[in-house]
Amino acid sequence: MYKEQLNLTSPEPPVQLHQEASWVQFHLGINRHSLYPRSSPIVSKLLRDMRDFPTISADYSQDEKALLGACDCSQIVKPSGVHLKLVLRFSDFGKAMFKPMRQQRDEETPEDFFYFIDFQRHNAEIAAFHLDRILDFRRVPPTVGRLVNITKEILEVTRNEILQSVFFVSPASNVCFFAKCPYMCKTEYAVCGNPHLLEGSLSAFLPSLNLAPRLSVPNPWIRSYSLAGREEWEVNPLYCATVKQLYPHGSSDRLLNIIDMAIFDFLTGNMDRHHYEMFTRFGDDGFLIHLDNARGFGRHSHDEVSILAPLFQCCRIKRKTLLHLQLLAQAEYRLSDVMRESLLEDPLSPVLTEPHLLALDRRLQTVLRTVQDCIEAHGEQSVVADGPVGQWAPDSSRANATS
Repeated sequence: MYKEQLNLTSPEPPVQLHQEASWVQFHLGINRHSLYPRSSPIVSKLLRDMRDFPTISADYSQDEKALLGACDCSQIVKPSGVHLKLVLRFSDFGKAMFKPMRQQRDEETPEDFFYFIDFQRHNAEIAAFHLDRILDFRRVPPTVGRLVNITKEILEVTRNEILQSVFFVSPASNVCFFAKCPYMCKTEYAVCGNPHLLEGSLSAFLPSLNLAPRLSVPNPWIRSYSLAGREEWEVNPLYCATVKQLYPHGSSDRLLNIIDMAIFDFLTGNMDRHHYEMFTRFGDDGFLIHLDNARGFGRHSHDEVSILAPLFQCCRIKRKTLLHLQLLAQAEYRLSDVMRESLLEDPLSPVLTEPHLLALDRRLQTVLRTVQDCIEAHGEQSVVADGPVGQWAPDSSRANATS
């Protein structure tokens, strides 16, 4: 099967698949609560392997391949050539999603940009993984930064002729490439190395859908993806009552998991959460996978409070989540400090600018004030939901909080 996936045509022996490979062990460690255990040496090894292992193939992701085939372009409001991601496969047969650098760290999203035309930022993917781990959600796939030689590690190893055809050398003698699609793809949307090296994020792939089927579910608080439109939740403050009547939000942890996701997205500033995915094997109470975080950390100077609509409209939060947020609001475990310390591990450090780190503290206070307003209005017993006993307890050391 993996010979076929590699599209091997040479008589040379294929790369060997080893059960002890970090990506295999990562897949085996997924459970009904999270993508990886809290203290998992496998995650650290997987991050090192994605950072260091040679690439043996490169290809477009399934999204780009779909655009190359049948595409209802009337439903696409963004120039898709701006958004580019590739699947890189490594010498241990693991693979990762590569998102190249599109913006400098200190560039903010222009205030007139709609969220659905914003750039996808590689450093936002990296920072989202670290924040998700600090919040003890562990629902973002392991993600690491890497300086990629796009000539040797993409162009020379790809077997996709279309991908090969979009590489060119710029007037500044830098090697560049852009997304190939049936409309509005221009060289000015290209990403360029310096002259061959380019920063990017690498996110570990989840198990194949054949092995671990997943559901893709529309977010009940989805935003309008038209230039002038509003969804019901934006005009109806009682919208949560409607959501609770829809299966399975009224009889499972699904709604509480959506609120967790909204808090996470508010902290990162990500407005583009139109769907979420979950493993079918774990049923209705399984965790939501926090995928596609590249539109976070766009504007440190603005807090988009509407992202918190699931929290302030439903006035519910897991006790586990609330305790962890309260811990990270204390001076000894200040979220910005823990985040700064965690991001030092990444090869592309500094991943976030100081204003983005400080914005996390400000937004955390907004979340806690929102919860307190709910408690004052409805009582703690109605607002704070107790989860399974023993899932989490505050640790007394910074090292445990960071991990």
